[in-house]
Amino acid sequence: MSALLTVTCAVPAAGAVLTAALPAGAIEARRRTTKTVALAVSAVTLALAAAVALRFDPHGARYQLTESYSWIRSFGITFSLGVDGIGAVLALLTAVLVPMVMLASWHDADPGPAAPDGTVDPDTFERRRRTQGFFALILAVEAMVIVSFYATDVFLFYVFFEAMLIPMYFLIGGFGDRAGGPESARQRSYAAVKFLLYNLLGGLVMLAAVIGLYVVAQDQGFGTFDLPTLTNAIAGGSLKLSGTAQNALFLGFFFAFAVKAPLWPLHTWLPNAMGEATAGTAVLITAVVDKVGTFAMLRFCLGLFPDASKTFAPAILVLSLIGIVYGALLAIGQKDIKRLVAYASISHFGFIIMGIFALTSQGQSGATLYMVNHGLSTAAWMLVAGFLISRRGSRLIADYGGVQKVAPVLAGTFLIGSLATLSLPGLAPFVSEFLVLVGTFTRYPAIGVIATVGIVLAALYALLLYQRTMTGPVKEGVRSMPDLKVRELAVVAPLVALTILLGVYPEPLTDLVNPSVDATLSQVHRTDPAPAHPVAATSGGEQK
Repeated sequence: MSALLTVTCAVPAAGAVLTAALPAGAIEARRRTTKTVALAVSAVTLALAAAVALRFDPHGARYQLTESYSWIRSFGITFSLGVDGIGAVLALLTAVLVPMVMLASWHDADPGPAAPDGTVDPDTFERRRRTQGFFALILAVEAMVIVSFYATDVFLFYVFFEAMLIPMYFLIGGFGDRAGGPESARQRSYAAVKFLLYNLLGGLVMLAAVIGLYVVAQDQGFGTFDLPTLTNAIAGGSLKLSGTAQNALFLGFFFAFAVKAPLWPLHTWLPNAMGEATAGTAVLITAVVDKVGTFAMLRFCLGLFPDASKTFAPAILVLSLIGIVYGALLAIGQKDIKRLVAYASISHFGFIIMGIFALTSQGQSGATLYMVNHGLSTAAWMLVAGFLISRRGSRLIADYGGVQKVAPVLAGTFLIGSLATLSLPGLAPFVSEFLVLVGTFTRYPAIGVIATVGIVLAALYALLLYQRTMTGPVKEGVRSMPDLKVRELAVVAPLVALTILLGVYPEPLTDLVNPSVDATLSQVHRTDPAPAHPVAATSGGEQK
């Protein structure tokens, strides 16, 4: 039995402990050591996640590289890991983004400038000591997210699905955006508590559903939380869930995932959290942690409750459609750069969830690609926005103008992020958004047509933001703004390159995820709708 998955999860967890426990020493030396160790650990994790993706055989078993260790034997709970194509891709996305987040956040936990007499106030000194905590928390989030993507035990997944809230809470509340103004500490605390309460509520509802699933399964001789065992038993008919029980359990799981995703109207925590967090933490929220919610809809909602998934699909599609239009409209009206990106993400998550519950191969393949492509493009967009905000010290759009004249590289990378956000052909999000819309239209034409409004609105908020910040006369506070530095270019360049590469050549990802998508559709007993106007062949072999 290979232990590659366990090692991949354990490396960032051990790195978090090591980073937090580095011995005391000179403040500056300890800060440098902390950052170097954390970045090295994230690089090792990236290599391991890449090895998992490379070893995964798309034509092999549904779950590969499986591992299982006894945990709570009396309840049939095990520490079981296994990877399918979707989990392999999303874990690799996480491992790619974490080093980028660390490099972008290199100075986010550093102290502010010293006083003229050279003294450092107590709060500033405390921030020096908390540099270790900041990078340890990032590694802890990475470890818990990767476990969630690999977990094949329902209870194990639940534990880490909830546990990742704790380090995220401290990242939001303890290391917020310094451009938030005099009320920033209070606003950060409010955003962190709101994030925690919303997601804890979803988790408590899910816990009740997890227990309910175990009780129902145990009554029929399946006293286990093993996901493949349960899904195979449900698909084969040996584990029977009544319509009422399946609907109730589905709603318990789906509610938790919809909060984390986030789906309208359970989204309201996201703009606060992303607005008050640092740019790197905001990327962790929307590009990494939130993906666990949409991933879980595919793996758990559709796998465990196929009939309920079909029952509630139309209602979920309507909520997704509202989220697409609502998020885009609110993004257009934002005055705060980071809140604009947050509302844009709500709109994008609407597309992802719509693709999942269209229950077509194109829709689900597009939704999975969208998770990856949204992670890359939004990370690039948000991190460049963070570099911009750190230079000017303001999140307000009105405080910018003419940036492209003084910092052309920064403006150019920001433009690429903006164009990717509006799904320009040739950039990665276009492929996934196109597949989602095609997959939705084939089964729900009206919803597919209305959803295209989101594309038009995306062009408005993305291009208006670029126009207002990067073009026009140079504002007074922008005149001395420096361009991107080497470290910042090292963050942005790989993300831009991947966004372009996957836009013109997405086949490596589709080859990995399509078999898992087909397996998911077979679990819910769905096939793609036949074309409305099939092409008939003549006797001579020609088409007419």
